[in-house]
Amino acid sequence: MKIAESRKELRQKDVAALQAEVKALQKTHFNLRMQKATQQLGNSAQLRQTRRAVARAKTLLAEKQAAAAQ
Repeated sequence: MKIAESRKELRQKDVAALQAEVKALQKTHFNLRMQKATQQLGNSAQLRQTRRAVARAKTLLAEKQAAAAQ
């Protein structure tokens, strides 16, 4: 799993794959927060990157679910 996965690659995924991606990104973000809390995080910019990647994936997921509902 890449943290900075391109938008094109995310758009090609179906709803189930996007849900799995969101879950994996949230787990990664949680682990980074725990590293920060224990003073083990070397690159604090990763927190921002993962937070935005989660938001990006959630946005695409919501768009796909809304389109499927119509």
